[in-house]
Amino acid sequence: MASSASDMPPDGPAGPFRGGPGPAAHERPVTAPTPPRTAPPAPLLGPGDPPPATVLNPGAAGPLLLVCDHASRAIPKALGDLGLPEEQLCRHIAYDIGAADLTRLLAARFGATAVLSGYSRLVIDPNRDLDDPTAIPVVSDDVVIPANRALDAAAQALRIDALFRPYHAAVARAVAAIRARGQVPVVVSVHSFTPAMRGFDRPWHIGVLWDQDPRVPVPLLKALRADGRWCVGDNEPYTGRDTTGGTVETHATPAGYPNVLLEVRQDLVATPEGVELWAGVLVDALAPILFLPELAVVRHYPRA
Repeated sequence: MASSASDMPPDGPAGPFRGGPGPAAHERPVTAPTPPRTAPPAPLLGPGDPPPATVLNPGAAGPLLLVCDHASRAIPKALGDLGLPEEQLCRHIAYDIGAADLTRLLAARFGATAVLSGYSRLVIDPNRDLDDPTAIPVVSDDVVIPANRALDAAAQALRIDALFRPYHAAVARAVAAIRARGQVPVVVSVHSFTPAMRGFDRPWHIGVLWDQDPRVPVPLLKALRADGRWCVGDNEPYTGRDTTGGTVETHATPAGYPNVLLEVRQDLVATPEGVELWAGVLVDALAPILFLPELAVVRHYPRA
């Protein structure tokens, strides 16, 4: 039977599903204009740039792990000179003078794994918490870093992803390799400090920085002082107490691994002869400590 008009939907045969009254029908769907695609940011590191971390002796058999956070004064080519003259980039504000050479020689003498940072602390400091405003310093020792002023989040993220995270990933892999051998890592962080700061002549030849874990620093302080030649700072010229975000605090302290941070005065390791001397001093002082049985145990020393 043919349908009568009363059998049709209220809108008639050309109702809302047929393009009649109701929402207008279109042959093609209507969409909002597609916004133009923004090009992804160019990578920070190019083919001619050094790697963000260098690992020495990755297959070493012992538990000692050396780290050097401020080993290099290199700057990615994409960032130019950060707006600084060359004489500033040769100063301690850019890197720890002598620390890389000392770390390399210690790694060779001990046959130990070492991880060295590949870029200047002025680009991003791997020995800082990322929430620390000095992680990408705008001012360092009264010197303004022009390229670090008013960095937006994207520019900061480029440095974090290209430099900061790969360095810490290299340290984490080195720690994991020692643990995989059934050993407890002994983490020694190597730094250097200026002979004077803000008009104060620093008397120390070397500083031993530590927080609560005494297993390496206490016998090391004793050995260095017994040598008789050196003024040895106990948490001088900086302190290791209650610090956060550094390489030691990230990879050693929370896991209960023995650790220490060394600060050698820069004028003492600014030449090959000085580096050779201090490598010998530290090998003599550290070598017996590495065999102490308490270092082979994971142990936490909570802060008060």
